[in-house]
Amino acid sequence: MSDFDAIDSLLASLTPQPALPEAQARRDLRERAGLSKAQMARALGVSPSTVAGWETGREPSGELRAKYAYLLDGLTAKLAPPAPAPANEANAPRPAPEENTTFPAPGGDVGPAQAAQLDGPVAAAGDDMDDVEALAAPRPCVLCGQPARHQVAGFPQHLDPAQCSAPAPTAPAKQLQHHTTKTASTMPAGRRAQDAPTTDPSSAPIAAAVAEALKAHEGDVDAATAALVKRAIPDAMALLDDCRRGGRYAIIAHPWIPDILRKQTARGADQIWEARPRWTRPELPPGRHEVTALDINGAYLSALKTHLPLGQLEHSTGGGHDRRRAGVHLITPPVWEHGAYLPNPIGNRDEPGPLWVTEPTLRLLLRLSGPKYALCEPPEIHESFTSGATESLLEKFRIALKDARDTAIADGDEVTLEYVKAMYSKFVSTMGESNYNRELYRPDWMHLIRSQAFANLWAKALKAHDAGLTVVRVMGTDELHVAGDWRRVFPEGRGVSEVKVKDVYSVGTAPTDPAAAGQTDEN
Repeated sequence: MSDFDAIDSLLASLTPQPALPEAQARRDLRERAGLSKAQMARALGVSPSTVAGWETGREPSGELRAKYAYLLDGLTAKLAPPAPAPANEANAPRPAPEENTTFPAPGGDVGPAQAAQLDGPVAAAGDDMDDVEALAAPRPCVLCGQPARHQVAGFPQHLDPAQCSAPAPTAPAKQLQHHTTKTASTMPAGRRAQDAPTTDPSSAPIAAAVAEALKAHEGDVDAATAALVKRAIPDAMALLDDCRRGGRYAIIAHPWIPDILRKQTARGADQIWEARPRWTRPELPPGRHEVTALDINGAYLSALKTHLPLGQLEHSTGGGHDRRRAGVHLITPPVWEHGAYLPNPIGNRDEPGPLWVTEPTLRLLLRLSGPKYALCEPPEIHESFTSGATESLLEKFRIALKDARDTAIADGDEVTLEYVKAMYSKFVSTMGESNYNRELYRPDWMHLIRSQAFANLWAKALKAHDAGLTVVRVMGTDELHVAGDWRRVFPEGRGVSEVKVKDVYSVGTAPTDPAAAGQTDEN
């Protein structure tokens, strides 16, 4: 082969990037067609925020650019005024449009990362694009019997739930959906949004499990409690599925995870810093102080309400923060100059320099650097792993557990109370690299939920300080020590919005001896 032949071969292998309209024209085309960003995103296999970026000047590349160009060209053709037909062809039959098996049309195939934002058959189809095929001719959908133009794992189905007239699935239909979701999947589909429940999930499964355990152990409270705590993980996952029925988003249980979220050794840790507080006030005001150790109820339960990434984490660099996304971020934290009376929001850390923090920690730092508080400079963001996020992903699950907990407290039902506590605490602690929960592998969620609990505790410390209390100690997820009239700041009780007293002790020296004033000791 001559040098020129090699060059010709190289040139022939290159695929030119298709031209795209200007950013405003892209948006105009979509809006004229009456399509939402979400519809475009489903067709292209991207997130709605990606479509929004393309409509404000960002440029796609590679296969996505080709798909986007194809879709825009199709919209242009659809929206163009029809040319007048010649007289002799006005009544001629039109050929059926050909199915395109390369690029998806609006409302067509979706990618695995975006399946997390869809429900029902679309979500199932999106897990493995190799299983989705366009049909040369419509065939009856296996779910509703109406003509469908695609098949998933060999089964004809509607990809868009709005086109599928199937009723609530019976047992065989559910088995079929499970089959199409799991067949040859390179990314396990995980736990998906289900059909709307016929009963309120907030009490029925939990109450039934408690009644069954008490009956099985002939009313022995201790034995029943031990049995329920032992089955807390699978029961929590079943409750999660129940609460996901009718949900807007599906849950991807086993996404790709970057190395920073993987343990470096079998007994070691990953690289994520959760900002767990461990702080004691270095110096107290002179005098004797009565300190109350407050216990923050249901810390992990409340922390289930946090911004969680839906799909696979995507890498990005630069100093910006998109509040519509969530994940982990490499930052250089700001200098904290208030350690004499408030703990550092990133916790106790000896080493200087950048570190990987979670979304709740970053949002807390950004809030504290804002004009309302102005307690620090903004953190410097170097890179991130994020995905489109929602704060309400686990909200029904959280409310179900909270309601069961509230009812158990009102009824003096310690069996249910211990069972519910085990469900949410074990749910959080085993969703990472754990042998006890193989149904959900989300170490990113585990770190985010834990960090949200720490951020919530830090916010309570700030509230106490702003109300004139002396913050003495902040520890773990649920321990806040204060001196002063704390009952005017925090309601007392066992509810998740209340606090209870864990201990009361005195520190400092009574100012009876002037020579001893200002000295402190702890009893």
